[in-house]
Amino acid sequence: MADLEQFRMTIAGKPVDAVSGRSFESTNPFTGETWSRIPDGGVEDVDAAVGAARAALEGEWGAMTGFARAALLRRLGDVIGENAERLATLEVNDSGKLYREMIGQTTGLGGWYHYYAGLADKLEGRQIPTPNPNYLVYTRQEPVGVVAAITPWNSPLLLMSWKLAPALAAGCTVVIKPSEHSSASTLFFAELVGRAGFPPGVVNVVTGLSREIGAHLAGHPGVDKVAFTGSTATGRAVAHAAAENLNPATLELGGKSPQVVFPDADLAAAANGVIAGVFAATGQTCMAGSRLIVHADVHDELVRLVAERASRIRLGDPNDPDTEMGPVANRQQYEKVVGYLESARAEGGVFATGGGPDTERGGLFVRPTVVTGVTADSTIVREEVFGPVLAAYTFTDEDEAITLANDTPFGLAGAVWTKDVHRAHRVAARIRAGTVWINAYRVVSPSVPFGGFKSSGLGRENGIDAVRAYTEDKSVWVELSGDTRDPFTLG
Repeated sequence: MADLEQFRMTIAGKPVDAVSGRSFESTNPFTGETWSRIPDGGVEDVDAAVGAARAALEGEWGAMTGFARAALLRRLGDVIGENAERLATLEVNDSGKLYREMIGQTTGLGGWYHYYAGLADKLEGRQIPTPNPNYLVYTRQEPVGVVAAITPWNSPLLLMSWKLAPALAAGCTVVIKPSEHSSASTLFFAELVGRAGFPPGVVNVVTGLSREIGAHLAGHPGVDKVAFTGSTATGRAVAHAAAENLNPATLELGGKSPQVVFPDADLAAAANGVIAGVFAATGQTCMAGSRLIVHADVHDELVRLVAERASRIRLGDPNDPDTEMGPVANRQQYEKVVGYLESARAEGGVFATGGGPDTERGGLFVRPTVVTGVTADSTIVREEVFGPVLAAYTFTDEDEAITLANDTPFGLAGAVWTKDVHRAHRVAARIRAGTVWINAYRVVSPSVPFGGFKSSGLGRENGIDAVRAYTEDKSVWVELSGDTRDPFTLG
C-alpha cells in the first residue's frame, strides 16, 4: 500500500488527517485497482472545519474589501490553469471520465473564478427614498456567512466551482464535503486555494465514507447556507436539515431531460446532439438528454442514425485520446444502470443497440444503449438512470410533444430540434425546465444561470444573480434631524 497516493483534508489552511486516524482507499474504475488513500473524517472534523470557517469570516477574510477578494479570485483562476493537467488526471483516476474531456474542463475551470472576480468588487447597496424626510435609508449586501457545499462524484470540481466561486465573491467562507467516490481532486484543489494566497479557513475540505458527515454538515448550527448537487432523494434530506436551522439551500438535483425532435429538423445534427446529450461522460450528468421524443414520421430514421453512431462509440482507457466513452464511475452505479436495462427488457423495451454490460471489456463498462418500444409510463422513461441509456418514443403534433416533454417529475434541461424559428421559441417557452437548448445540447457557461424546475432543484447556479444567493440584504436607517420623537408611534 506504500505506493498509494496520500491525500489530506484542509482545515484552517493546514493539511490534516481525520481526528480518528482512519482512512479509506479510492479505486480507479477503469483499472479496478486502488490508487489513493483518503482521510475518513467524522463529525469532529466537520465541527473543526465549520469553526475554522467561522473564524476566517470574523477575521482577516471578513475584513477584506471586494477588491481584495477579486484579486485573490483572479489569482486562484490562474493557479487552476497552471495545474489543469494534475486536476484532470485526478478526476480521471477517481471517476473514469475521459482525460480529453477533463483536460478541457479543468483548463476552462479558472474561468469561473475570473468571472466571479469581476463581480466581487461590484456588490452594491442602494439609497432608498422614504416618505419621512428625516431619514437616510440605504442597503448593504453582506455575505450570508459560512456555506456548506456538498458535491457529487460525477463532476466534482466543476460543480464545486459553481458554488465556491460565487460564495467567495460574496465574501462567504466554505466547508466542502466531496463525494466519497471522488474526493482526491477536491483535496488537491484546496492546496491550490492556499497557494493563491487565501487566508486560512476560507476554504475547508472534509472527506469521509459515512453519510453522517454530509448530514452533520448540512444541519450544522454553525452553517448559514447549504449548496448541494446530487440526487433528488438526498436533496430533500439536505433541504430538511437546512430548514431545521432556517437556512437557505441551493439544490441542483436530478433530471430526465427531453430532446424533442420535429420532422423538419436536420436529422444528422439532431443525432449528433442526442449522442452528446446522453452518451458523453458515460451519461453520468444531471442534464443528460435521456428521453428522445421524436415525431413519428422521422422516428425510425433518427433512431437508426443514433443507434448506428452509438454502436461505434469507442469504449476503453479514459487516458487514450481515441477513447470516446469510459466506464461507469463506481460499482454501485454500474449495478444500478444494469438493473434499469434489465427492467426495460422485462417491460417490453426493444434495444436498437446496446442493452447490457460490455462483456468484451468487463469491469464497469456498459454498452451505449438506445431503447425503443417504450411509453411515457415505462420505468426507463420515468426514472433517472444516470448512465449511457437513451429511451426513444414518438409524438404526432406540437401539443403532444410538449405534453410528453413535461410529463416528468423533473425539469432540469431539454432541447428542441427544428429549422422553424417560430416553433423553436414557442416550444422552448413551454418546456418546464431551467435550461432549454435549441439545435444544441450540453453547453454551459459561468455567465448563464443553471438549475431546475420541480424535483430538479431550488435556485440557480452560475450567472450574475448567483452571487446574490450568497448574500443578505441589510437595510440601514439613519435619523437626520436629531429631534426626539414620540416613542409610542411607528416611524
